[in-house]
Amino acid sequence: MDELDWSDAQEIGYRLAEAHPDVDPLAVRFTDLHAWVCALEGFVGAPGDSNEGLLEAIQMAWLDERD
Repeated sequence: MDELDWSDAQEIGYRLAEAHPDVDPLAVRFTDLHAWVCALEGFVGAPGDSNEGLLEAIQMAWLDERD
């Protein structure tokens, strides 16, 4: 399993789409999104290193994967 960090938005989006296929990414609060990303297998990013821009990029990547 490859390691993921906050900058890996596309891969994180893909994995979130796989893990939560029935969830609308636009309906997920950033606090929940942050927790779900941190809980992904292989995620090694420090929780405090995230920011709104990174979470938005992950959210958009997830939306792209879902659509």
